[in-house]
Amino acid sequence: MRVLYYDCLSGISGDMNLGALLDVGVEEAYLRQELSKLSLDSAFELVIQKASKMGIGGTKVTVKLTPQWHIHAHHHEHRTFKSIEAIINNSTLSPSIKERSLKMFWMVAMAEGKIHGKEPQEVGFHEVGAVDSIVDIVGAAICLEALHVKKIMASKIELGGGFVQCTHGMLPVPAPATLEILQNVPVTLGRVTFETTTPTGAAIIKANVDVYEKMPSLLIEKIGYGIGHKDFSIPNVLRVFLGEEEEAALLEEVVLETNIDDMSPEILAYVQEKLFEAGAKDVYTTAITTKKNRLGVKLSVLVSQQKEAKAMEIIFAETSSIGLRRSLVHKIMLEREMKRVGTPFGEISVKCVFLQGKMLKYKAEYEECKQAALKHNVPILKIYESVTMAMKDKKDDSKI
Repeated sequence: MRVLYYDCLSGISGDMNLGALLDVGVEEAYLRQELSKLSLDSAFELVIQKASKMGIGGTKVTVKLTPQWHIHAHHHEHRTFKSIEAIINNSTLSPSIKERSLKMFWMVAMAEGKIHGKEPQEVGFHEVGAVDSIVDIVGAAICLEALHVKKIMASKIELGGGFVQCTHGMLPVPAPATLEILQNVPVTLGRVTFETTTPTGAAIIKANVDVYEKMPSLLIEKIGYGIGHKDFSIPNVLRVFLGEEEEAALLEEVVLETNIDDMSPEILAYVQEKLFEAGAKDVYTTAITTKKNRLGVKLSVLVSQQKEAKAMEIIFAETSSIGLRRSLVHKIMLEREMKRVGTPFGEISVKCVFLQGKMLKYKAEYEECKQAALKHNVPILKIYESVTMAMKDKKDDSKI
């Protein structure tokens, strides 16, 4: 399985991410060609050069605003999320790049909106910062799509410390927006007294990373270094690894179980939601009769060992349970990948499952089918049928 691993020893910013992905193999000409589809060529110059920090060589990216755009920015101080969304949607970029870009921008807008008490669509991005962010975020989407990886992984994210000068004044590091975006993501603090992870970098990580863990066993093909602009007491670089991970036939996970006969089903439903938010792979209940002949449920939670402690904390804090059963299980998983297929009702995500390199089965994503059915006022079965028609010639493909 082709994997991209982010080693965020000095955090992540938008320009460092672009540098690292270019350094690991994305063609500079391709990135420039795709960015030109935004019709913002007159606004910025993308400077790409080789550089080093503490003897570590890599690629440094700088987004420079053109002189005429500085004059324009002086008269138009802010862009809203809605205007940025229009720029991206009106471009000739591929649907997958647009979708990935807007997902990252939406995370920033949601965080800023919550902090400043505004609707995400109305969050203002300072004109200079907006162009910078558009290039960083859309550039990230372009590069990640170009690498064609099946899984993106990351280490803990270093956030730094101290204070940073923002539009609203001096703010503590991590910036509030960065923390808001990185909820439920493993982080470290205080390695240096500077901002090491920006809101843009946080959104790139949160929107794209599938798994957070220590460096896995990889057959490494390439290593890329994105060089930062500031000098720290540690190398200010973002390191990425591109390689092949052996498809594990057996994944060791944990099942946590407890019997409950004295709680409202409404509260159990709430607990289930919280467990999923904390990273549980599955949460389910089984009807049982307890030792005093009471009707009850067995709450079962499937979770990775990395997130086991958080799941335990939720169960003990939110339920009447005072004890748990814990067992290690081996989960057998087939290789899978997500594909977007075109239908008369728009693109729908489909999970394709493979056995020995051949597609075995596929399943359309329910939520997207539901939204398409509501939008077009047709039976949801018609949406599923349209996906089946789109996939009928692909089931025998070894890879799609």
